[in-house]
Amino acid sequence: MALAGSRCALIFSTILFMAAVVSGAKLSKYHYYKTCPKLETVVRNKVDEIVNADLGMAPGLLRLHFHDCFVRGCDGSVLLDSASNSAEKDAPPNFGSLRGFAEVDAIKDTVESACPGVVSCADILALAARDAVVKVGGKYWSVPLGRKDGFTSSLVEANTSLPSPFMTFPQLVQNFAAVGLNAKDMVILSGGHTIGQAHCAVVIPRLYNFNGVAGATDPSLDPKFANFLRTLCPSDEPLTFVGQMDATNGTFDNKYFKAVKSRRGLFSSDAALITNSFGRRVVNIAAKYPGSFLKDFGKSMVKMGKIGVLTGSAGEIRQVCSAVNSS
Repeated sequence: MALAGSRCALIFSTILFMAAVVSGAKLSKYHYYKTCPKLETVVRNKVDEIVNADLGMAPGLLRLHFHDCFVRGCDGSVLLDSASNSAEKDAPPNFGSLRGFAEVDAIKDTVESACPGVVSCADILALAARDAVVKVGGKYWSVPLGRKDGFTSSLVEANTSLPSPFMTFPQLVQNFAAVGLNAKDMVILSGGHTIGQAHCAVVIPRLYNFNGVAGATDPSLDPKFANFLRTLCPSDEPLTFVGQMDATNGTFDNKYFKAVKSRRGLFSSDAALITNSFGRRVVNIAAKYPGSFLKDFGKSMVKMGKIGVLTGSAGEIRQVCSAVNSS
């Protein structure tokens, strides 16, 4: 009976989580209409200032929101510090590469000056990601608001929940499906790599001794591009910065999909997008029609922003984004 009860509880919890994924609970673009009417202007102006100072913060802020939502839902848990280094930000997929924590704190401080104790860090992440994309050429989308901040952040959950740059197409589909996103969402959101940056650690396994075969290169890589990458990434320098992930790095456009089509995606997961007929179709459309990609990206971001949100009496409005409020 206890086992059956545990199973029922697990199933019920899963149903509740997926319901939140689908419905976005009670999010609304008008959530702060009365309590913080200038919120979007305040955030946008601060994000513009941040990206003007460092263009690399555009992908940084976008990635922060993405990594937040894939672990425990969009609850600001990625921002929490841990005295024992066991929070999401300490997980290998995040540690040393996830950027924007100080910048989110600066946005939060500005928002608090305008509207004290009203706006969650989770909502700030969602708005900052959108505004960063728009700042570097992306299309505006309306961000539903009303998320609350969570109380827990787990390194273990980050390790198991975040997609890997080495995943195959089926693995990527499964990973995204676990949070309520479909295969098209997965391919379209991969387009965020158009402003992405990378280190040689994720490229070296494709360039040298691929799959354990001495001297082998990943055959899915364009040979000329592979030769170029070797000049940037010697086999013993995994921390070297590769830089751009498409021809117009720093501009949010569809050139990433053109690179993927040409077998010039940096990650194995980029190459994986065209190993499946459906994935190839989405990539081809995005590569041919930039307006279609930009519109679809906004739609998928809205869906992602509704993953496992806390609303109403669940969660809290953190005073400081890196720590839960004191009781």
